[in-house]
Amino acid sequence: MVKQPVSVNGVVRWRDVGLVEDAQRKPKERKMVVLRHEIGDVLRDVRQRQGRTLREVSHSARVSLGYLSEVERGQKEASSELLSSICSALEVPLSSMLREVSDRLAEAEGVSIPDTIPQDFSREFGEGLTDELNDDFRRGLAATNR
Repeated sequence: MVKQPVSVNGVVRWRDVGLVEDAQRKPKERKMVVLRHEIGDVLRDVRQRQGRTLREVSHSARVSLGYLSEVERGQKEASSELLSSICSALEVPLSSMLREVSDRLAEAEGVSIPDTIPQDFSREFGEGLTDELNDDFRRGLAATNR
């Protein structure tokens, strides 16, 4: 067993080197996911799908163009009020935007998300649910195809 000095943030630690078992036991490191980056990516995707400019959305949301740009690039952490205003300007429900962010985070974390409704839920609440979902889906498509 060989020890090797490793510096992390200016602190020297000693690490065992040369052991095959250690390399096999270490889990793969996951990429750190930053929430503001995912929110910015989703907002930018929605805006671009609608074919709108930063200027149009910033004017509708009553947010400075520079600030909206920073939010989309993940450089600024937007407040819930600001996110609500941006989503209103994009004519997308805040809950839908957050759901997309949640799905992206779960994917990055390696968590599987079922794409079906559990049977007990559909039995209890299923009547009329299909029509409501279809209407919501059509409205969402209409909003993104503008």
